[in-house]
Amino acid sequence: VYLELPAPSFNDQRQLLERLIREHSLRMPVKVELTQEERTRLVNNLIGLSATEAEKVITKLIMEDGALRSEDVKRVAEAKRQIVEQDGLLDYWPSSESLGEVAGLNGLKAWLAKRRAVVHDPQRAAQFGLGFPRGVLLLGVPGCGKSLCAKAVASEWGLPLLKLDPANLYDKYIGDSEKNFKRALRTAERMAPIVLWIDELEKAFASGGDADGGVSKRVFGTFLSWLQERRGDVFVIATSNDIAQLPPEFIRKGRFDEVFFVDLPREAARAEIFRIHLRRRNQDPAQFDLAALAKATDGFSGAEIEQVVVGGLYGAFSGPGKLSTQLLLAEVGATRPLSGTMWEKISELRDWAS
Repeated sequence: VYLELPAPSFNDQRQLLERLIREHSLRMPVKVELTQEERTRLVNNLIGLSATEAEKVITKLIMEDGALRSEDVKRVAEAKRQIVEQDGLLDYWPSSESLGEVAGLNGLKAWLAKRRAVVHDPQRAAQFGLGFPRGVLLLGVPGCGKSLCAKAVASEWGLPLLKLDPANLYDKYIGDSEKNFKRALRTAERMAPIVLWIDELEKAFASGGDADGGVSKRVFGTFLSWLQERRGDVFVIATSNDIAQLPPEFIRKGRFDEVFFVDLPREAARAEIFRIHLRRRNQDPAQFDLAALAKATDGFSGAEIEQVVVGGLYGAFSGPGKLSTQLLLAEVGATRPLSGTMWEKISELRDWAS
């Protein structure tokens, strides 16, 4: 008989935390400076660790400074990172960006804000009849912030961000690619609650022929089944630049909670993107004519606007020594955006979205 023992549940980890606090308090003063929400997030971050691993992590946090504080929540997530990296199938991405650094996309931000309380207090949400959100599919023009959104959501919700890179899954031996994929999905479930980021989905699961012996189709079928039937609090953020290459099964409701189209930024969003990137590079946005810059960059993506700022800084560093609106406008004039060089493909994508 093959018996697989389940990993410790939320209640198991909560009881372990309370027991260790009591035991250490008998030998030394222990300050627990956690709010109820932070305590819940800390226990959530312990899920996926074995009882022994969780006990070592908590004991280390208590013994180092005799306290449990809000910053210790992130340190538990760091322990998860080390476990994930040992497996080699999923990449752990540190997420320092916030949604405040994402210009525009107000519809997506409002949708995520409504679900933040569920992520932070899943027990109360379950009593209310709500489950953990399943995920979103972000389609859109390249360079408009889809990958940035994945990092920002993980940071905003205080969850670890794991990236599934299909290049790590495929193996030369028959059957090993499917096994690797299933193992990666089991790791994601074990580490839950997490944000699982799959970038450029069409590259991994594009509808095509049998050039690879049907491996992609079998992996695709496994992924579809997992999206529908998965257990564990895994929020999937998938991004794609080419909707035509995606099978229709991906887009239907149930596998993803919602599908969002990320378009080229409008004028107000372009001004905000300039403000964000100037501030990030130690420049005072008040010293620049953001309205003129936003107007001149019609059709530019967020990534192209960032490169305008970077190119302007190179010009200033090798020339006058100070960045100005004129230098940035000159850089804009020398840049050909993707919406101009690949107008047909971008127009086709935007027409489909409308």
